[in-house]
Amino acid sequence: MTSFAAIARPAAVPPSERRLISSGSEFERIAGFSRAVVQDGWVFVSGTTGFDYAVGSIAEDVEQQTHQAFHNIATALAEAGASLADVVRVRVHLTDASDFPVVGPVLNAYFADSRPANTTVISGLIDPRMKIEIEVTARLP
Repeated sequence: MTSFAAIARPAAVPPSERRLISSGSEFERIAGFSRAVVQDGWVFVSGTTGFDYAVGSIAEDVEQQTHQAFHNIATALAEAGASLADVVRVRVHLTDASDFPVVGPVLNAYFADSRPANTTVISGLIDPRMKIEIEVTARLP
């Protein structure tokens, strides 16, 4: 059987210049991705949901899920040497457009000063308990 990693990996980037960060999420193991990748002064944080990885649970409330997602993102950014203030791009996936009036002010609470570029879309997520997924890109300070 052919390995997809062998087919998809370009030889141009030496592994020593790339650092992978894991949160311990079962989804990382199942789907073969990292919570974050640090490369060339950038931090790319994968779509992150409101799961509390320490206890393996997720709140039912979209506001709590959003805060937990930011906690998870901030943890990955800190491990990379960055913070939420260094975020330049945000992508938000909501499962229900009617949740935006709740989520919008939470986004503002985290980004009112740094004001990164943002795209918010309505989409289905892999687990029906998930109401939000947030992906960010940050520049290392």
